[in-house]
Amino acid sequence: MHDIWNPWHGCRKCSEGCQNCYMYYLDAARDKNGADIYRTRAGFRYPLSKDRSGRYKIQSGEMLRVCMTSDFFLEEADAWREEAWDIIRQRPDVKFFLLTKRPERAEKCLPKDWGEGWENVMFNVTCENQKRADERIPILHALPFKHKGIMCAPLIGPVRIREYLQEGQIEQVLCDGESYGGARTCHYEWVKDLHDACREFNITFVFCSTGRRFVRDGKLYRIEDSRVQSEQASRSGLSFQGKPMTFQLCDTLGCAIPETELYKPYYGEHCQKCGMKLICNGCSRCGRCGIENT
Repeated sequence: MHDIWNPWHGCRKCSEGCQNCYMYYLDAARDKNGADIYRTRAGFRYPLSKDRSGRYKIQSGEMLRVCMTSDFFLEEADAWREEAWDIIRQRPDVKFFLLTKRPERAEKCLPKDWGEGWENVMFNVTCENQKRADERIPILHALPFKHKGIMCAPLIGPVRIREYLQEGQIEQVLCDGESYGGARTCHYEWVKDLHDACREFNITFVFCSTGRRFVRDGKLYRIEDSRVQSEQASRSGLSFQGKPMTFQLCDTLGCAIPETELYKPYYGEHCQKCGMKLICNGCSRCGRCGIENT
C-alpha cells in the first residue's frame, strides 16, 4: 500500500489487543518471528524516495501511516527514531499518522525542536477496550501534539469515550475488528456507541472493518474475506465525516502550499465500497485487486 511507511519491523506484545497480532500472524506464515525487531533497509527512507524525474513518490498532502508492523515508540527502536524524525522534518508537506500502545514513552522520545508539536504529525493511541482507553487517552490529552486521534482496534470490548471527546482535542476516531487467527468478536453495539459519541461532538468516525467475527442482534457472522469485512463496515452506514482536520502543510522553506498543489486522491470502483475510504490516500492503480480502474 502506498500510504504505509515502516521504518522498522517487529514488536513486543504489551496489552490485550496484541494477543492475536496480525503482524505476528503474517510473519509466522512466512516462517518469521514477529518478536524479531529490526530496522528496514529499502523502506526506512521511503518518504524521501523519488521517481525517475526526480519528484517525490509521496506527494504533498498525502498521509503516511507509520509503523504499521511495529510501534513508533517501541524501546528497541530508540536508536533509529531520531533519523525517522529527521525524515518527517524534511517532509513538512506530508501528513504522518503515528499510532502507539506506548504513549507513556512519547514525551521523552520527541525531537529537541518539537515545541508544541509539528503541524504535519497526527498522534493516535490504540484503545482496544475500556481499560486501555482510560489508561492511554489521558496521556494523549497531556502530550504536545497538534493533531490527536483514537484507534479502537482490534475492538474487543465496549469503549465509552464521550467524556474524553468533550475536551475537544480528539479530531478522529477509527474502529476495526480483529481479522486474523484467533479473531475475537466485535459487536455492532460497541461500534454504534462509538459512532453516536463522535456524531454528538461532530468528530470524524471511521468503521474500517468488521473483522472475522462480527455480532449483530445476537447473531454471530463469520466473515473470512478481508474485502467483505471492509465492505460490510462501509454498508453499515456508521462511518461519519465530522469537522474536517486542517493540516497547515508547507514546503521546506516554511511557505504554505496552495490547496491546488496538494495531492488529490483517486477512488476506483472498489474504493467506493471500502470501509477505509474516508481516511485512505485512494487507489494507487497498481492493478493488484484485479479491478481495472480508468
